[in-house]
Amino acid sequence: MFKLNLKIALRNLFKNKVYAAINIGGLAVGLTSCLLLMLYATYEWGYDKQFKNSNHIYQAMINLQDKNGNVIRTIEQSQNVMLDALKQEFPDVSYGARSTSSYKRLVANDEQSLKLQSRYVDPDFLKVFDYEFISGNPAKALNDPNSIVLTATAAKKIFGKTDVLNEKIRFENQVDLKVTAVIKDLPSNTTFGFESLTTWTLYENLNEWPKQPSWGSHDYHTLVKLDEKADVASFNLKLKGFVRKHFANANEDVFLYPLTKLHLYGAFVNGQSTGGNINQMRLFVGLAIGILLIACINFMNLATASTQGRAKEIGVKKTMGATRTNLVSQFMLESFILTLLSILLSIIILEFTLPLFNQLLGIEIVFDYLNPINWTLILVVLILTGFVAGSYPAFYLSGFNVIQSLKKSLNFKKGYALTFRQVLVVVQFSFSIILIAATITIYKQIQFVKNTPLGYDTNGLVEIPHEGLLYSKFNVLKTKLLSSRAVISMTQSSGSISNKNSTIRALGWDGMNESDKLIDFDQIYTTYDFIKTANIKLIAGRDFNEKFASDSAALLLSKKAVEVMDLKNPVGASILYQGAKRNIVGVFEDIVWDNPSKNTAPMVIAFADISDVITMRLNPEKSLSESVGLVTSIIKEVNPNFPVEINFIDNLNESKLKNERVLGTLANLFGCLAIFVSCLGLFGLSSFSTAQRIKEVSIRKILGASVGELMTLLSASFVKLIFIAIVIALPIAYYVMNNWLQTFELRTALSWWLFVLTALLILVISVITISWQTYRAAKTNPVDALKYE
Repeated sequence: MFKLNLKIALRNLFKNKVYAAINIGGLAVGLTSCLLLMLYATYEWGYDKQFKNSNHIYQAMINLQDKNGNVIRTIEQSQNVMLDALKQEFPDVSYGARSTSSYKRLVANDEQSLKLQSRYVDPDFLKVFDYEFISGNPAKALNDPNSIVLTATAAKKIFGKTDVLNEKIRFENQVDLKVTAVIKDLPSNTTFGFESLTTWTLYENLNEWPKQPSWGSHDYHTLVKLDEKADVASFNLKLKGFVRKHFANANEDVFLYPLTKLHLYGAFVNGQSTGGNINQMRLFVGLAIGILLIACINFMNLATASTQGRAKEIGVKKTMGATRTNLVSQFMLESFILTLLSILLSIIILEFTLPLFNQLLGIEIVFDYLNPINWTLILVVLILTGFVAGSYPAFYLSGFNVIQSLKKSLNFKKGYALTFRQVLVVVQFSFSIILIAATITIYKQIQFVKNTPLGYDTNGLVEIPHEGLLYSKFNVLKTKLLSSRAVISMTQSSGSISNKNSTIRALGWDGMNESDKLIDFDQIYTTYDFIKTANIKLIAGRDFNEKFASDSAALLLSKKAVEVMDLKNPVGASILYQGAKRNIVGVFEDIVWDNPSKNTAPMVIAFADISDVITMRLNPEKSLSESVGLVTSIIKEVNPNFPVEINFIDNLNESKLKNERVLGTLANLFGCLAIFVSCLGLFGLSSFSTAQRIKEVSIRKILGASVGELMTLLSASFVKLIFIAIVIALPIAYYVMNNWLQTFELRTALSWWLFVLTALLILVISVITISWQTYRAAKTNPVDALKYE
């Protein structure tokens, strides 16, 4: 019987080539979309789970509190003395390590000089994470202060090989380090990624500030590995008051948070996780299932539409003694053959699209053919898709009285009814409408954020790391660059103008309350020409000026800082800053220093010769390539041992919107695919519908109906379904996107035109999809359709 059913199934597929092509193509696109999104979801879900004891690795988090003990915000950075105190007081801490953020550091040998993403860490960092070592001993690799651990790719970049144990590397042009280990490259879904590791002792030897023990500053990441029997909830209860025990003035509490959850659940409100990337991942999983369901709906629609043509076959089989089980087996076999062919086609498509998908999102996803999990996933998709896609025709249409069954309706109200097939069309187009509305809303929000005034001019604004000889030769560099006319202004600062990197509390001013000491101010250190270079608008006063010696102890305040302090005459007023009085010499317009979708914080700019970044404004009268070329050659001349790294502020600001951009890209891409699959099904369904009504059309044409009237007649039922889908989907889309927008402090409005545009767009696409079939039917020669009657 199986052999016979297989022959019949294959014969039907070859007989109905258009039907088979639409089904296979639609399912293949749906399956490819589903696989891509599920691979991406798996990639996100797998963050930091590659290690054997990943479930026991935690990061120390800090809840900053106000005077009433309410949590103001939660930060990931902790103090440099936190780890030692935890290890001494809590035996549950098996291992622990501090880590700096990842920065590009210069490494060189006799032949090669380049920058690697590097971290300073404690030796036990290699015990917290069980990396796969190619060479070296993890127990001793970072014991020597002048040692360095490289990834395999980093070793190849520098030496051209991985067998580099005990080789010498010049680090930051300051000290020689010995390669003590080489590890396999880390997967990109790792929070604490790096290309090289150097020791914490080296960090202290090269810099003064890490040596000073401080409970008042939060600059580093603290990672701990708890004993397997330890309960983190109970452990966190013990940590209440831990910081105050060591620093009485601290208004904060520390708690441990699982590293495996940090990427997905890293958004905190009132000290509790409120989600984060997990919401986006759920959205993508829902999108994957939705597109696959649309493809399955297409299959069911086309299967039921074509069943009338097979009524005689089913009737003859029943007459010959075929049971319902036999008919179910036949329909399900056809469904699984279609699904199998679709999966094979989708894997081929996946091979071509995966590199483009990775490039589009800036990630590294691979489909590992040797991984049994991937094949298990495909098998599950095959079984579920084949069963869902074939369930309706198999179990419903194989029953007795097939013709009558097809006429059964789902009555929503008296006098109006939708067939099951029409309900499926409404469902798939409702989903497509929601996707279109979501795509437009996401794009509108991204544009809103991008167009938010930053408070400074990014056009022609670039920055370079302040490193090497540029510290001692900054004035030489400035003179050369200004003389070349490649730049018209430049300055140095403690951080980039594009990214928030420092805050301060406990400022003092006249008329303040005790609670005002807990207000967080953004702060940045700079010397001269910062306002001029960034083209920040001054509201009152002036920028720091070399003509005034007192400016070496001066401050600039933002408009919001003046409002927070309630200063009536801010210029000339004195502020207690880091325990010393400083005069305010100017007030500037608020600038966006954090995510542009958040409200700006009060800001203070302090004069101090502490610099990590050199910012410059390129000459607008010269071409960009000419200016960049001059800047590069002059920097290389002044600081020959370091490669020149020029960053455009526009690009740095753009990177802040990465999550929104990824969401928008995927919504655009898979929204279009969902519409395509829906229209593919609509095209197939309209083909069967017009074919079934061809004799009616011919008779009406003979009686004088025009082509336009006939097209309207054939299209009316489908347009009606689209209108129903619009009515159902738009309120759902409004609810979903309104909730999504609530996650932004600064957000665009949900305009009525957005939903009107969505409705018109889906209507136009649908009409175009069915118009070709209806036009062909309307133009058919009536003689060809009626000559056998």
